[in-house]
Amino acid sequence: MLTRRSLIAAAAAGTGIVNPAVADVTADTTARGASRPLLPAKSEFADMPLTYLDAGATHPMPLGAANALETYLREKTLDGSARPLRVGALEREMITAFGSLVGAAPNELSLIQSTTMGENLALLALGLPEAGGRIVTDALHFFGSFYTYGEMGRAGMDVVTLPMEADGRIDMGKMADAIDHNTKLVAISHVSTVNGFEHDLKAICDLAHAKGAYVFADIIHGAGTTPIDLRAAGVDFASSASYKWLMGDFGLGFFYVRREVQEKLRRPWWGYHQLARFQSHVYPYDTPGETVADYEAIDGAEGLFAMGAAPWTGVIQLNWSLAWLNRVGVEAIQTWRQPMADVIQTELRNRGYEPLTPEDSRTPLVAFALKDARATLTERLNAAQIRLGLSQNRFRVSLAVFNDMNDVDKLLAVLPKTPPV
Repeated sequence: MLTRRSLIAAAAAGTGIVNPAVADVTADTTARGASRPLLPAKSEFADMPLTYLDAGATHPMPLGAANALETYLREKTLDGSARPLRVGALEREMITAFGSLVGAAPNELSLIQSTTMGENLALLALGLPEAGGRIVTDALHFFGSFYTYGEMGRAGMDVVTLPMEADGRIDMGKMADAIDHNTKLVAISHVSTVNGFEHDLKAICDLAHAKGAYVFADIIHGAGTTPIDLRAAGVDFASSASYKWLMGDFGLGFFYVRREVQEKLRRPWWGYHQLARFQSHVYPYDTPGETVADYEAIDGAEGLFAMGAAPWTGVIQLNWSLAWLNRVGVEAIQTWRQPMADVIQTELRNRGYEPLTPEDSRTPLVAFALKDARATLTERLNAAQIRLGLSQNRFRVSLAVFNDMNDVDKLLAVLPKTPPV
């Protein structure tokens, strides 16, 4: 008989890691001899007064990032004891670190405010909706984008939204049928915020490119949680904020534009941070010139899309957390959490809960449909000091680097043995 504990043991044995139900993963050593941090990474975070299973909403800040931020704030207040920080250099390091995490070159990245800003910049750079044509998206894309593409439809574009299948997936056959030679953009979430379904990015890009369409991927739930290589997959545009799995904060994100695509785009706006060179000709002692100023844009994504100064507090945080994620390795994080996700899937399916997440999913999100979920579960979860994602008719568990099987046990003990009706 397959029990929950035997499932844990089998999953751990199959991945070659220590059973997360009974022990921490011991420090691993890379080929370069650098020690990887331990998982679960409880020591990297504050002693939380609750069982936190909602990192897919906002991720707690690591202590290392908080300490780095405190150092910056001491300098910002002109505290004489603070060491000077070269935030501009840290910003370049941060961009490079994000590129390493998702398979992108630094000149394919620009800093932005949010994931949605990146999606809108892709539309503007492609001349949409004015250019017309078709947009293909799906019901597992970020639900905030339903508004975006609803407005694209009202502006005259042909918008096709593919449904979620009964097993929690998007049918690739239907995707292939929907993408035609009139399609300008395929817009998806790499990992769905709704249920954790993971698109095969390369398969999507192959379908789109064969018909002359571009691909935008919302990677906010994929970056830092699942292996991504944007260049290898052929993704044209991608964006992510940093307050979820990148362990940053609100107001700072990344916009990826594939190098080969950049020269085909129109610049959607103009800002000083796009410039590589600037020389005025109107002030005392300026070099004379025939224009008010001479200037030249940066060669790369920043030269097209950069706008305004990035929040330096966010840069300081992300400089620490992205380096940490790269040291641990996304594959190691995925391997660590998988037995926990499998237990949640198996146990709640056996109890009769209605799954939304595909059974073989390897992402950090596990979701179930439950009518009146928020009204039914809020009091139970609050009493047990457990926090997870609650919507009107579904609940979602987010497994982070600090979670372990004890957290899963607490959750399963609190959830009703049979789904409330």
